[in-house]
Amino acid sequence: MNLPHDFVEQIKTLLGEAESTRFFQALQEPTPISIRLNPLKQTSLNSPMLADAVPWCDAGYFLSERLTFTFDPLFHAGCYYVQEAASMFLEQAVKQYVKDAVLALDLCAAPGGKSTHLRSLLPEGSLLVANEVIRNRSQVLAENLTKWGHPDVVVTNNDPADFGKLENQFDVILTDVPCSGEGMFRKDPAAIDEWSLANVEICWQRQRRILADIWPCLKPGGVLIYSTCTYNTKENEENVAWLMTEFGAESLQVETPDEWNITGNLSTHNFPVYRFLPHKTKGEGFFMAILRKPAEDINLRMGDVKNLLNKHLRVIRPAGIEPGVVKGKDVIPSHALAMNAVGKPLSYPTHDLTYEQAIAYLRREAVVLDSSAPRGYLLVTYKQIPLGFVKNIGNRANNLYPQEWRIRSGYLPENLTTLFSRD
Repeated sequence: MNLPHDFVEQIKTLLGEAESTRFFQALQEPTPISIRLNPLKQTSLNSPMLADAVPWCDAGYFLSERLTFTFDPLFHAGCYYVQEAASMFLEQAVKQYVKDAVLALDLCAAPGGKSTHLRSLLPEGSLLVANEVIRNRSQVLAENLTKWGHPDVVVTNNDPADFGKLENQFDVILTDVPCSGEGMFRKDPAAIDEWSLANVEICWQRQRRILADIWPCLKPGGVLIYSTCTYNTKENEENVAWLMTEFGAESLQVETPDEWNITGNLSTHNFPVYRFLPHKTKGEGFFMAILRKPAEDINLRMGDVKNLLNKHLRVIRPAGIEPGVVKGKDVIPSHALAMNAVGKPLSYPTHDLTYEQAIAYLRREAVVLDSSAPRGYLLVTYKQIPLGFVKNIGNRANNLYPQEWRIRSGYLPENLTTLFSRD
């Protein structure tokens, strides 16, 4: 790995000569692969591929090898999310500081790793707004949240400044801000090519503009979770210090056992922050701080909030589950209905697919069912986990899987290993 000279010198200044040597050695090692299971869809998940547990995440696991997730139907069914382990530390902040139903915002949410995690952690009755400023990425975000399966999520496509009319609304705001990406060097070589000291300067200034735009939207007494996947103090501790000085934010402590080897503050400032360094903790580079807005909470009815969201934001996916759309004399069931069907009785009969049928379905090909399958709309499943709907007309089943989500690869490798055993 050919690291930029300025980055090498920055790390040496940050960690010292001896520790930086161990840090650079760690960057030469293979990238750990980790997933997080969906607590709503765990009925059939039991795999020898799950190796060590991620210590700070109850549903997180490292894998014993990298897999081709595209060809695992349960991945498309939202049974698990492939997510970097260090970023799962979000769980500790939420568990320690979010006890009651809240209105939460994930401001920079695509592709959806932290949003799906946050939705799984929030108390029942909470509403999550997941936002992404880039239009095509907001569609990917909506897809992943739909597959994860929870009705109390709104997906929006807005600039942080657009939230200005939602002052004092959110109990929790997650800001995983765009950064210089130093923590991704090991898994993403393109991040190395794009890095420069000049880009670091651009990033910390952009991050402060984002924070200044969104801070008024946090309720007094609310919690802002600030995170990056980078190492330098300008984008990390110095931005936290700025929030504390500029807005009176209080930096909160999160209980972390010593054996997790999470690193604290590396600047001259004295407040709690949480750093993941690859030579100490298994995972990639990550930084998090938890801040509270001063003063007491302000109560607002959830119904009022939903009206405000619809009035002031560009909503891509509203809260709730659309049952279907009317087309002629038919009501075509929505894919979101299928993704929320685990453990919930639906009026549609179900039909479990073989592995080959499931892959064909996810490619949006016509699927031929056996003669025992009833006619009409069916919920098709794989290992009893819903994949979506078909309309069985006898000689074939018309595929209702979303066209834009289909597996585009026509290649299916031989002796393919999937996370969970095939038929």
